[in-house]
Amino acid sequence: MKLIPTILCGGAGSRLWPVSREMHPKPFIRLADGQSLLQKAFIRGAVLPQAEEVLTVTNRELFFKTKDEYREVNQAGLKTSYILEPFGRNTAAAIAAAAMHVSATHGEDAMLLVLAADHLISDQQAFADAVAKAMALAQQGKLVTFGIQPNAPETGYGYIEAEGNEVRRFVEKPSQEIAVEYVASGRFLWNSGMFLFQAGAMLKAMEQHCPDILSATRSCLDASRKSEGKDMIELELDATCFAQVPDNSIDYAVMEQSKEVAVVPCSIGWSDIGSWSALGDLVAPDAQGNRIEGEALLHDVSNCYIQSSQRMIGAVGVDNLIIVDTPDALLIADKSRSQEVKHLYKQLQAQGHEAHKHHLTVHRPWGTYTVLEEDPAYKIKRIEVKPGASLSLQMHHHRSEHWIVVSGMAKVTNGDMELFVRTNESTYIPAGHMHRLENPGVLDLVMIEVQSGQYLGEDDIVRFQDVYGRV
Repeated sequence: MKLIPTILCGGAGSRLWPVSREMHPKPFIRLADGQSLLQKAFIRGAVLPQAEEVLTVTNRELFFKTKDEYREVNQAGLKTSYILEPFGRNTAAAIAAAAMHVSATHGEDAMLLVLAADHLISDQQAFADAVAKAMALAQQGKLVTFGIQPNAPETGYGYIEAEGNEVRRFVEKPSQEIAVEYVASGRFLWNSGMFLFQAGAMLKAMEQHCPDILSATRSCLDASRKSEGKDMIELELDATCFAQVPDNSIDYAVMEQSKEVAVVPCSIGWSDIGSWSALGDLVAPDAQGNRIEGEALLHDVSNCYIQSSQRMIGAVGVDNLIIVDTPDALLIADKSRSQEVKHLYKQLQAQGHEAHKHHLTVHRPWGTYTVLEEDPAYKIKRIEVKPGASLSLQMHHHRSEHWIVVSGMAKVTNGDMELFVRTNESTYIPAGHMHRLENPGVLDLVMIEVQSGQYLGEDDIVRFQDVYGRV
């Protein structure tokens, strides 16, 4: 039996701001062991013995970042495929596209194991056992969901009422009183949002229960741009077609409607890491109940979670706080109200503030740039370009740029000239000049860019050629 682990990677992770941003969502958050939640999801699926390849559905703006994450952990060189969405359309559209792609590539009997990119599972063996049980049910044409044995009356999860593998009903997030009743009854499981089914079985169910989503997504796939390389397939969905796909979750569109749904109850150390309080619980506490990541000086402090990647944090006489420090934003919250961090994210989004979208370090297909200092008249960046990578051939109307190479060597197109700029050398790009930066070496190119001009926005760019399809 072919098994295709299918990772859904998206969402804002608004409750984990300021580390989670629109262009650096929750799946890319690194845990204490150095791995991101996305990398853990990849490994979780890739190590299963039946796995043929890993399919990922994600936003096209996150594609190159996702590839970089996988490159670090895909030691076995397992084949990877990507379906790239121009914007989010919920899980029904994502799963419809994945099921059609798998059916066409591996056959209708191939099984999709749908995983969220931002969940954590601590017991891999128990997970593998649950997948084996789900595969046996899926062979019978069942659409299988994984139900987590609850250990507390959580109000942040949906529930499944079940008897054995039979699903009685799906229930929305309950009140505290009802959640207590659910857990006490022994009949209810947390809805994990993970699924396993044959590609053909899901397509048949969608044809019956949400034909509009299936038809619109099929049209989108037909119009998509496909590229195929060594051990990789990339499908980029057409934005005009995708805008016509109805926005709905797979739970509402199919799972709550179908009579072919089954559940595998399991205890696998699952968490959706839905708040800073939950993330902090992964860190071992000290004698006062404080959980610290980074450097902190504490005096009369208890039950706090403190994270800082760069600066020293000092705290005196506080209790039950969350303190998360990033280079451009600081969060201080009462631990018992950690779910409400999403309101700050929504305010930033409504204001169009950059802190909801990007960090000071921004990832691009060719590498990264970090804003070191900014003023209305100038901006200073640290730019890092991967070996063999190049920026687009481009031009700016309103700004000039000075480039100083710190390490490595740059190949620079500057108007009609082409030159090599080595460590401790520099060049000047006047406004209106067509230019390109390339790294011809085998080591990272690091340089400092000083911009000056009347307007320094990232949208002051005209691209003429681009190997990443951004023209």
